[in-house]
Formats: sequence, structure tokens, C-alpha cells
Amino acid sequence: MNSRTRIALISNPRSTGNIAQLPRIRAYCDGHPDVFHYEVEHAHQVGEALRTIARIEPKVLVINGGDGTVQAALTELHNGGHFGDHTPPVAVLPSGKTNLIALDLGAVGDPVEALERLLEIARTDLTPYIVDRELIALRHGEAGGAPVIGMFMGGAGLADTMLYCRDKIYPLGLPNGVAHVLTAIALLFKMLLKIKANFLPPDPQHLNVSVRDEDNDLSGRFSLLAVTTLEKLLLSNELDGKEEAGGVLKLVAIEERPVSLVRAFAASLGGNLGRQNLRGVHFGRANHITIHGDSSDVILDGETFRAVTGSPIHLQLAQPLSFVKLAA
Repeated sequence: MNSRTRIALISNPRSTGNIAQLPRIRAYCDGHPDVFHYEVEHAHQVGEALRTIARIEPKVLVINGGDGTVQAALTELHNGGHFGDHTPPVAVLPSGKTNLIALDLGAVGDPVEALERLLEIARTDLTPYIVDRELIALRHGEAGGAPVIGMFMGGAGLADTMLYCRDKIYPLGLPNGVAHVLTAIALLFKMLLKIKANFLPPDPQHLNVSVRDEDNDLSGRFSLLAVTTLEKLLLSNELDGKEEAGGVLKLVAIEERPVSLVRAFAASLGGNLGRQNLRGVHFGRANHITIHGDSSDVILDGETFRAVTGSPIHLQLAQPLSFVKLAA
């Protein structure tokens, strides 16, 4: 092992958060020879990046980008086998438009400060900061092949709203917080007034969600459908679910009724989301979930897939991976 290389950093300069921060990150890496910095602009370059990084055997692999960049790296780590049996723990900098994975791992605020903290940790004993996280393996249709790996999947109205924000609001060039507030206002306006218009989020499509080893499969239209292995979901509250249901993939589905959303929101504010039975709000745990639809999108950490007739979305438990968590 190259003793001078403690951190290998993969950066996506196309990530929105990196447009302003990448010059500072480059300068930091230039001043710290124990950080190896590799930049990729496209997902297909991640494999070559990891092949190169594997040769220097870093103590920590750090990903600097949005959730889509993290998903591309996790997929390549799972399918590529570049590190053999010695995959380094993964850390995520708070960059990009969405940072659900970084937030779950305690990485918030300034990405350079987070990188500095990670280097400080990498120079000592990593053990107190290592956590294992289960991963989601997504396969599309009935054919086999390598899965896409992630940690958060949004579907139904949630996916429609995320795509609406990405395609209609982000191009306005507003700050992330403002864009998210406008999206929420548009969604509430549509739901409460029952208005249909091109400038508002679309209506969710009918879905069937099959949970293996359970008899209460779901069917209908949902304002929110989410499957995750993250510890925190929605307003940063822990989503415990019901462990007796068995399985690691945590499912939450909220029916397309304003009152159901209000119940879920109130439970989330009170820290009870997933801990009490709510009409119109469904929870489950499984290791295999199948989503059938006529034409409905799901988003796994930034990448979009469409469930159509005869081509369902399959979600399964993937091999866990070690991560570096910066805060409890």
C-alpha cells in the first residue's frame, strides 16, 4: 500500500454543488499529498476511476457528487469487483442537488470541511466511525443482468414530483431551498384545488406493489412510495417500520388523499412515522419488492426507471457495504 495515500476522492465536476466548490476542493487536494483526486464527468468513467484507485489501496474512498454520482460508484463497486475482498469504506461529501445519502452519514455543511475531517479520521483508527449499510439492488424487467445499486428509491407521486422539480423548477436557476419550496407549493396547490395543468406536477399512475412473503400487497394510486435502507427518511426522522414483518428494505406508501399526507406529515413531525398505524399510510419490511405499472417512473438515487406492462421493477437486498459516518 502507498502509505501516503489515505483518501481516494472521486469528484463529479458536473454536479451542481461542485460548480462553486470544486476549485476549493482541487486546491485542498493539491496541498495534501495523502489525498488522491480523480474527476469523472460521466457514469461510464467510474469503472476506470475505481480500477485506477484500487491500485493505490486507499484507506477511505470518498465520493464528491450528488446521490446519482454515489449510486454510480456503489453500482460499480458491487458489480466490478475492483478491490476484491478489500473494498475500502465509503464516505460521501455533501455536494449536489440532493444529498440523502450524505445526510444519513452525517455529512452536512461545507464539503471541504467534511473532506478535512475525513482526512483527520483516516490518519487515525477508523473503527469508531465505520457503519455497515444494506443496499438495494434494482433490476428492470424479467431479464437477468447486473443490477443497479442504491439506497433510496422514490416512486409514484414522489417520483413524479422529483422529476417535476428537476425538469421544470431547477432550470429556473433558483437556490435549492427555494426550488424545493416552490415544488412543495405547486404540489399542495394541485392536491387541495384538484387542478390539472402542465405547470403543475402530474397525477400519479396506478401501481401494484408486491411484497414477497406478505399477503397485504398494495394496489392503487400513491402520493408517495419509497423503499430505502437509509436510517433517516423524510424530515430526518428515523423510519423504524415494523421489524416483525421481516426484511431489511423499508417500504412506505401513502395513498393519494390529502388527509393521508397530513397524517403522515404529522406523525413525522412527532417522530412517530412508522411506529403507529395510520389509515392510508402503509409500511412494510422485505428483502424482495416488485413494482408493476402501466407507465410509472421510479427513481433510484437519481437514475430513472419506468415500470410498464410486462416489465416490472424488482428490488432486492444487495451485499452490505461499509461506510464512514461523520456524526451520530
